[in-house]
Amino acid sequence: MPKIVKLYVRYIDAANKAVGKFSMYLVFAMMGILLFESISRTIFDLPHIWVVETAQFFMAAYYLLGGGYSMILDGHVRMDLLYGRWSAKKQAVSDALTALLLILYMVFLLNGGISSVKYAVKYGQVNYTPWGPPLAPIKIVMTIGIVLMLLQVIATFFKDLAKALGKEIT
Repeated sequence: MPKIVKLYVRYIDAANKAVGKFSMYLVFAMMGILLFESISRTIFDLPHIWVVETAQFFMAAYYLLGGGYSMILDGHVRMDLLYGRWSAKKQAVSDALTALLLILYMVFLLNGGISSVKYAVKYGQVNYTPWGPPLAPIKIVMTIGIVLMLLQVIATFFKDLAKALGKEIT
């Protein structure tokens, strides 16, 4: 593999590892928010209208920002009907072909994310709930997660292609 491809894979892996490790802590923030609401509602009889949506925003950020890291860890679901019986080279060919389809899907998803961010920013979109938070910040975070996932899928494609050709990228 060319040196530029190896550098790309190394830097995208490093970026997604850093963002993924950061996003793991978002679960604790979400748990803290929900715990705060449980105590506030139960003990002080003081419910808050912002808690559920804020927890949902943290959860969305958690799984979208952690998608690339999950891919590095090979943590995504895979149908193992035949795949487990194949040689490593055949698995790499299969992974490279399916990565091309995933890249196509991620490009469409990114296009929708960018369009959604533009709309939210241009019109000051808010959620239609009693709290009514602005949606641009979470849509921006979601689009960043999609970009990171797309970049990681491309890096994984290069790794699988190299493995299929008998040349590992580490």
